[in-house]
Amino acid sequence: MPSSDLPALLPVLQRIAESLERLASNAPAPWADPADPRHERFIWRGEKSGLHALGGPSENGVSGTLPLSLLCGLEGQKKQLLQNTRLFARGQRGNHALLWGARGMGKSSLVRSLVGQVNEEIRAGSLAAPGTLALVEVSRSGLGALHALLDRLSNVRRQVILFLDDLSFENEDEDYKSLKSLLDGGLAGCPDNVLLYATSNRRHLMPRSRIEGEGPAELPAGLQGSETVEERISLSDRFGLWLGVHGARQEDYLRIVHAHAQHRGLALPAAELEKRALAWSLARGARSGRVAAQFITALAAEQAGT
Repeated sequence: MPSSDLPALLPVLQRIAESLERLASNAPAPWADPADPRHERFIWRGEKSGLHALGGPSENGVSGTLPLSLLCGLEGQKKQLLQNTRLFARGQRGNHALLWGARGMGKSSLVRSLVGQVNEEIRAGSLAAPGTLALVEVSRSGLGALHALLDRLSNVRRQVILFLDDLSFENEDEDYKSLKSLLDGGLAGCPDNVLLYATSNRRHLMPRSRIEGEGPAELPAGLQGSETVEERISLSDRFGLWLGVHGARQEDYLRIVHAHAQHRGLALPAAELEKRALAWSLARGARSGRVAAQFITALAAEQAGT
């Protein structure tokens, strides 16, 4: 083609490119099959992004999870949530669960690891269930489209746990009202094969200042202060199972350190390990499972470099 013809073709190529962009924008979002037993973990970011399977097909539980034995100091929470999850896996109705409390204490890890353990029990035959559980993690951007997700999941022949990690609201916005409506049940509620597990640093999912209000001017017409408080905490009341997770005591922190060190195969005398772990936590200004795991990672790197 003579080079002199190229300028005449540019407008045509531009129109073709624009047409392709319009087609791409109107294409349906990808939708991973949540009934596919090869996948156990999914993520939902909204209707435009669709539902995606995380990781490759899994034969050994939810990928990227910690063994439950590493989550020390959460024995009571493990027991209650495990009982609830096993009940749901058998096809019965469990309680929606809210894990709230201190940062870095393993709330999110507990949910993921526990689902992985229940699925291992199902595959091993020690738990009689129709199939493995699917864990669908819902991003904050996907909250507003939960009803669209639930419409699809209601037709899936699999028990599904929706995981809302680090959930909190600054105001009673549309996402807050949508989630509250969903948890209320009824026609717009969760299908029988779907259960909600959420984690939050806030017991009532809102800052205390928002719950208590900042004066009479904030009160809606016709509501007294106490009624406004009850209205603002009503979302957390919709979770049937409340599990508080508090900061680690020193003995729990050291148990977590020893468990992680053993899991990583690190060789260090117990007294030295504890002394260094306590110094690390002092420097970080906190004792938690996350701080313990970070210390062990730093120690592993140090030993690998020697």
